[in-house]
Amino acid sequence: MNINILKKIGKRLLAEIPTMKREPLGDAALGIGAAGDKTFLIDKKAEEIIISGLDDSGEALTIVSEEIGTQEMKGGGRKVIIDPIDGTKNAISGIPFYCTSIAVADGNKVGDIELAYVVNLVNGDEFWAEKGKGAFLKGEKIYTQRDDGLYLTAYEIQSPGKDIPRIMSLLSKSRKTRCLGATALDLAYLACGAISVFVSPSPSRVFDFAGGWLLVREAGGIFTDIKGSSIDDLEVGLKKSYSLLVSGNERLHEMALRLLGRA
Repeated sequence: MNINILKKIGKRLLAEIPTMKREPLGDAALGIGAAGDKTFLIDKKAEEIIISGLDDSGEALTIVSEEIGTQEMKGGGRKVIIDPIDGTKNAISGIPFYCTSIAVADGNKVGDIELAYVVNLVNGDEFWAEKGKGAFLKGEKIYTQRDDGLYLTAYEIQSPGKDIPRIMSLLSKSRKTRCLGATALDLAYLACGAISVFVSPSPSRVFDFAGGWLLVREAGGIFTDIKGSSIDDLEVGLKKSYSLLVSGNERLHEMALRLLGRA
């Protein structure tokens, strides 16, 4: 498995997914995916493209995907963690901020992720990372924010009434805040320095952040749960879920942890 295989899949996604005709709030769910969320036509189509591309690679792989769950290909092998459409609610509502995220792990833990690919399906931004080789946007090496200014804090929540008070101490100290609705893209743009801190007090499944984890780490950022504990040893799968706190550098991360500790 290499980045060229994932980029080939991304090229097909960019050719086919944006052309799917959708009306804001008009799409009906096809059913419930393996992870427990509603599956829409755009999710199914993106997953079919990805699975087809992986099958064409000829490699023995174990797929971990939001829609089909865990599935062995050619007897199983390295794990490929897929979120076919991250930001489905944005996509079906006509909000132009959603992506595909693919990560490859040579083992069963988050820390075993060695290859990541995230493609913005609206503007074509391609992010990828290889363990030990750095993170890239359109072929140019990227880095997280270097200073300790809280310029923009992005967040993801599931229950506003419950979750916003938990992070308000951090949000209130930030110059700008955004809830953009696609975790993998939040993390990708944090990796290139556009976002200072990302926080998700609500549980996130591994496929939501797997690609972003390696992008951020290779770009120089810090990635923990909301209490500051490492998630590197957590198991890759569908059932586990974790809070997230991600920062451009150690100083930003320490500041965010202090602010969240006051909530």
